[in-house]
Amino acid sequence: MTSPDAVDVDQPLAVDVPAAPHDASGERVPTRDLASLAPPARSARRWTPSRVVATPAALEHPHGQRIVAQVEAQGIEVEHLRSNRLSGVRGQTDRETYARAKATMAIVVSPPSRRALQPIAPSADWRVDLAEGCPAHCQYCYLAGSLSGPPVTRVYADLDDILDGLAAYAGRGTVTSRNARRADEGTTFEASCYTDPLALEHLTGSWRRAVQHFAGWDAPVQLRWTTKYADVDTFVGLPHAGRTRVRFSVNCGPVSERFEGGTARVPDRLAALRRLALDGYPVGLTIAPIIALPDWRERYGELLDQVRAAVDGVPELDLTAS
Repeated sequence: MTSPDAVDVDQPLAVDVPAAPHDASGERVPTRDLASLAPPARSARRWTPSRVVATPAALEHPHGQRIVAQVEAQGIEVEHLRSNRLSGVRGQTDRETYARAKATMAIVVSPPSRRALQPIAPSADWRVDLAEGCPAHCQYCYLAGSLSGPPVTRVYADLDDILDGLAAYAGRGTVTSRNARRADEGTTFEASCYTDPLALEHLTGSWRRAVQHFAGWDAPVQLRWTTKYADVDTFVGLPHAGRTRVRFSVNCGPVSERFEGGTARVPDRLAALRRLALDGYPVGLTIAPIIALPDWRERYGELLDQVRAAVDGVPELDLTAS
């Protein structure tokens, strides 16, 4: 018998409403205040989920098997589910449910709605999802505030199929690929709308494989993703052909320290940006949300000074900012 509190981990976290625009995802959904649920801000550690599960369909995919092996190599047990239903996530209170779900990772097959790519103006031509959910606790997060159920992080086992399917979208976008002003970027694919790649990469290896896929793709294309983490060791020295732009989301000290729980310190993010820029990656900054603190000019000025120092002396720097 199915538990009444079970979660269908094959279903997306965020509700698809493509006709209703959202600033970041092309969607508009009800939101909720996370202030009472998210824990206080703390420095990042590599995320070690307390529970990792895999659906039967996920285990049929080579990348699903790779994720299982990578997780188990770190001493984390992987529970093999008998179906797509996961029980034991919902607690007696919203806070307890939130905590359990945020500590859980499910290895699943991406839902059909995620494999049909959607435009994501003004950021990129297409949104491509390799995972959904994030272990960070940013209290202003539009994803965390608009979920349809407990925020169990889903990582997609059918990565090879997802990457193979991107060719059908090349040259068909309107944001960059057919925009004369941005045509030099080629067809752009955004891979971090519903997750933070560096928060999960040590468990999945998905974004490294995506970087390599784009590096070997003989077409004017670009992979893009954004992060609040700094664990870039496995990307330095990886063949990328300049076709992956890694953007770091940053904020001034009082905002980052108060509202971005579980993320890397901003100086560490900027040090990671510098490492990737020196390795030839196109890089970027996202400064958001800009919060009107009493001394906001001074605080954001300090942030820009930190950015300037981080990119000082980088040859042929390719840096965007938003």
